[in-house]
Amino acid sequence: MKVAVPTMGNEGLDEEVGQHFGRVPTYTIVDTETNEVKVINNTSQHTGGQGYPPEIMQKEGTEVMLCSGLGPRAITMFETFGIEVFIGASGTVKNAIAMWKDGKLQEATDANACRDHRH
Repeated sequence: MKVAVPTMGNEGLDEEVGQHFGRVPTYTIVDTETNEVKVINNTSQHTGGQGYPPEIMQKEGTEVMLCSGLGPRAITMFETFGIEVFIGASGTVKNAIAMWKDGKLQEATDANACRDHRH
């Protein structure tokens, strides 16, 4: 299963989880079956590129997104692509995945979406 995490750089499993989902410089994608780690640049319109982060994640084959929080529009876009989203991730990518596996992250819904970033 491919799990993506918004990140602050290129350190793979040891990279810090980014706090602003759409504006992070990178996304780290981990295949939980093969342990392959891939870091991709955020090329969305939020950083001067094209498209939105959920579209990038869909193209990468992501099945689950783990983040600290995100807005309702992003949640809806992920749902459209069939990608599950969990919030409350913190620390490193390795920590975020462990929290998710242990059931410590909350599934993202419109009710728990960030209201500060409505776009």
